[in-house]
Amino acid sequence: MEKLRESNTLLPQLTEPRNPGMALDMDWVLGATANTSAIERRCASLPGRRSVKKDYQAAWLCRAISVIDLTTLSGDDTEGRVRRLCAKARQPVRADILEALGMEGLTVGAVCVYHDMVATAVDALNGSGIPVAAVSTGFPAGLSPLPLRLAEIGESVKDGAEEIDIVISRRHVLTGNWQALYDEMRAMREACGHAHVKAILATGELGTLRNVARASLVCMMAGADFIKTSTGKESVNATLPVSLVMIRAIRDYYDRTGIRIGYKPAGGISKAKDALVYLSLIKEELGDRWLRPDLFRFGASSLLGDIERQLEHHLTGRYSASWRHSMA
Repeated sequence: MEKLRESNTLLPQLTEPRNPGMALDMDWVLGATANTSAIERRCASLPGRRSVKKDYQAAWLCRAISVIDLTTLSGDDTEGRVRRLCAKARQPVRADILEALGMEGLTVGAVCVYHDMVATAVDALNGSGIPVAAVSTGFPAGLSPLPLRLAEIGESVKDGAEEIDIVISRRHVLTGNWQALYDEMRAMREACGHAHVKAILATGELGTLRNVARASLVCMMAGADFIKTSTGKESVNATLPVSLVMIRAIRDYYDRTGIRIGYKPAGGISKAKDALVYLSLIKEELGDRWLRPDLFRFGASSLLGDIERQLEHHLTGRYSASWRHSMA
């Protein structure tokens, strides 16, 4: 286990400066394109070329746990369910497994809930250092009046949310009204105050990868701290081609401004092997600095259970039943 301990030492939390945003640069936005066939070829080759095994795989899976936004966004959420989820966030893997791996103290990146459950989650996580993220602005459709969406952000921040996951108006992207998208995102950024803002693009509803690239740039120009693929409620959620387009937009923004923007794929990532592929893509395209919780997150719930199952297999050589790794 020494290699595992050395390769995945629990590192101190780093925090990047907030993204102050910039004026809308239409030349930059309209110059963004996407070569779909090249993007798909690049993504298709990644799973076969990047494979880690044994202690190295376990280390990468522990890193994946540290960047999970453990999420419950169901209409039947209760305070009891949220408190159980928060207990899982504090202790994401069985204590005996973490002890054997030398990874005591490992936690998830955040807990993500609806506004109604923010106060409950904040209380349940008190003293843990795990932030609470709230989905806001008429999630998941984002079609309520703008003043109501801004007020919802304010209420979540008042209840203790340190991160706000907002949804953009897809119609602005589909009609090419980039100024409207910029103004909306800017207003939401200001409403978040000290809380970090993750802009959900709902990429499965934007039509083209070129629209994804342009929407990513506009949201970053308007001050988004993170850009996020999906609400998890669309028919198509996070995919590798969409992720490649978004993280290259992040790289371009960093090259031009010196500001690092975070990335969060969400929806449909439920297997440990998928998490490894996404981490490999981030490492290759953005570098190791983006593999920390302040710059990368998985929006997931069932993913954690499969990772815990894989870690037990790493230690024992046997696969356990999935029900032995419940969320609470």
